[in-house]
Amino acid sequence: MTIASVGPGLPQDLLLATGRYAGPLGWDVDASTPDSDRWLESKFPLWARSILQQWADGAFDGHDMVVFSRADDAAQRLYYYICELQRTGAIAGPEAVLLDITKIPRTSSLDHLTAALRKLADTLGVPDDVMEKSIIETNGQRDGPPSKAAGRACLLTGTPPPDRRLHDAIHAAGFEPIGPTLSDDWQELGPRVEEGSGDPFHALARQLQARPDDQRGFCDQAAMVADRASAAGVSAAILWYTEEDESRVWNAPAARQALTELGLPVLLLARRDWGARDGASDEIEAFLGECGR
Repeated sequence: MTIASVGPGLPQDLLLATGRYAGPLGWDVDASTPDSDRWLESKFPLWARSILQQWADGAFDGHDMVVFSRADDAAQRLYYYICELQRTGAIAGPEAVLLDITKIPRTSSLDHLTAALRKLADTLGVPDDVMEKSIIETNGQRDGPPSKAAGRACLLTGTPPPDRRLHDAIHAAGFEPIGPTLSDDWQELGPRVEEGSGDPFHALARQLQARPDDQRGFCDQAAMVADRASAAGVSAAILWYTEEDESRVWNAPAARQALTELGLPVLLLARRDWGARDGASDEIEAFLGECGR
């Protein structure tokens, strides 16, 4: 039996230490979600609707457990809905577990997160020595500093898109797309975890707290976007936000200003369709066509 996940900011080193991690649950951008539409409010993102529909259809019955991230409001709310639907017998499927990822930069928060990681590790059967080994192995997979794009590049940021449709539109316009999909975001390894600390779970908790968070207010998110653009050496930027994304979009004005101050042309696409069925690809190609002249 395998383990899967839902949401960003999860402890990849711990999940990989199990040897049974199958990665994040997937979604179908274009599939109908009749049961989810009855159970969930309209402001749930469409990935949540797709996951819940597939869960109800039995698509995830091969998993033993699904770990949900509390670092994402929609993932957290979906967890509670699934638990209630399982309790009432409306759906079956794997055990749902919520990991309380505390991001407030203070000692009590770090201690709470360390305890939560240890509790999850006990549930998953991961002792300290296996955790330390996984940290060393996962550090070997972590990337170094991002390299600048070889040719013309365009930053795609805002709401992580569900697939590469928008990336393909950027590529069709002659630019290299820079920016993760939602699946990429959920599998991001983050910075290196300290090795040989004597307490691998405390070291992992420190890494999770230090990771940038684009949905909570504990970092300068506009500066994060500008730093990403500078590091990649992009020559244009696209800020894309879905209709259901009510957290990241608040940072759109500051992010646009930060990118403009770098001398970059910026296209802002807000309140857009999650599946990019609203002409976003055409708008992107037209915008980048002008940038390329």
